[in-house]
Amino acid sequence: MPQKVKIAMVSPKEIQNITIDYVKKRKNVDKVDIVSAEQKEEAWVVKGTCPIDVGGHPWMEKFEVVIDHKGKIKNSNFCLV
Repeated sequence: MPQKVKIAMVSPKEIQNITIDYVKKRKNVDKVDIVSAEQKEEAWVVKGTCPIDVGGHPWMEKFEVVIDHKGKIKNSNFCLV
């Protein structure tokens, strides 16, 4: 009889930490604000903002990061506010 293997799922706090680390490295910023972290059927969708410098001028950039239940980043989108 085959045994069922339980796959450990990543906690909401871990999802936020994964997102913060990813955005900090990708955009080379020190501050990342998480606005929402929503669990969907197949993944977590994390939305937020981060400040960036464009030609010496400060701007805010919105982001959306999709992370699967194992903690792997599947997709990300960034756009200026």
